[in-house]
Amino acid sequence: MIFKRCCVICVATCLSLAAGRAVLAADIPQYAFENLRVPKAYANEPKREQFSATEAARYLDQGAKAWSGARKCVSCHTTGTYMLIRPELSKQLGPPEPQMREKFVAAFHDLVALQREELLKSTRPGQVIYSAAGLAAWDKHVAKSLSPETEQALGLMFSLQLPSGTWGSADCWPPYESDAFHEAAVAAIAVADAPGWLAHLKDSGLRTSVERLQHYLRTARPPHDYGRVLLLWASDRMPGLLDKTQQHALVEMVWKHQQSDGGFSLRMFAAPEAWGRGNRADKLRGEPDFDHPASDGHMTGTALVALREAGVPSSDPRVQKAVNWLLKNQRVSGRWWTRSLNTDARHFITYSGTAFPLLALSLCDALPIDAARN
Repeated sequence: MIFKRCCVICVATCLSLAAGRAVLAADIPQYAFENLRVPKAYANEPKREQFSATEAARYLDQGAKAWSGARKCVSCHTTGTYMLIRPELSKQLGPPEPQMREKFVAAFHDLVALQREELLKSTRPGQVIYSAAGLAAWDKHVAKSLSPETEQALGLMFSLQLPSGTWGSADCWPPYESDAFHEAAVAAIAVADAPGWLAHLKDSGLRTSVERLQHYLRTARPPHDYGRVLLLWASDRMPGLLDKTQQHALVEMVWKHQQSDGGFSLRMFAAPEAWGRGNRADKLRGEPDFDHPASDGHMTGTALVALREAGVPSSDPRVQKAVNWLLKNQRVSGRWWTRSLNTDARHFITYSGTAFPLLALSLCDALPIDAARN
């Protein structure tokens, strides 16, 4: 009886501890550093009654500050995305804080200090690529001139390039650290955005590396339709990757994924097994809405950016339908909801799922300056 009673007590204690852990997990913020806390992202977060670019920009700024303060590294999904996208919104939202670039450069210098064999491991090639892309975007949209740090980042990026023309990938955290095609597309954007870098490039080795990258993007088969969207976007920045027929085919591919509500779903752009090495397939196929996934901020914003830069007019009714989805689906935190492909812990994809919608609205002339600065 004593043994049985003890077992009952132990079970009750374990259940209590498990419940406590669940409560604690529910309270874990998405981003946190010192007094800065960004609440967790969740599917049922209420929608805003009125769109606010200010709240969206505040979310991006706070997330980047918290990540760089707590993690002190370049991450594709947060600080890398911030530097890639936020500078381009300077006209509407005002320029990013200079301290954000300083923290970004400090994180890049931590990468520079590593040995080559360390830089080739895990997600570090992607970190170097996003460092180059972010610094190039800052130079293009904020400084208006090429900086020594951007030149250094581009040089380091190409020093890690594989003979195939792309870079090593961890193949594990879709849609970012999951395939080499993604990294090549962002590398092309970095090269194209760096003010005057390619036009004045005299180093024959670097020029050969750029040509190798271009050849890869022209000839490699994207692993999924999401990769094709990235190729469309990269070709908008770096002309010559696609001919008119190929570009038109990619534009039509994107439109075929538009949902009835006007938005796009990230999950519709690849089969579960096609993300990385397919190690998220069971999770994705087990989701309740697997057959009819909801539209999300990340894919709706990304699709619109690629379409607009490819020359699709903002007056196109399909563009307006997607813009309307974005304006009606912002959450009270300023974010747009996007469920992670990886885990249901922090849903970091909502970060790029907010950055891309803001850029998309800007490119569609739907992000007025007065609304952004209220």
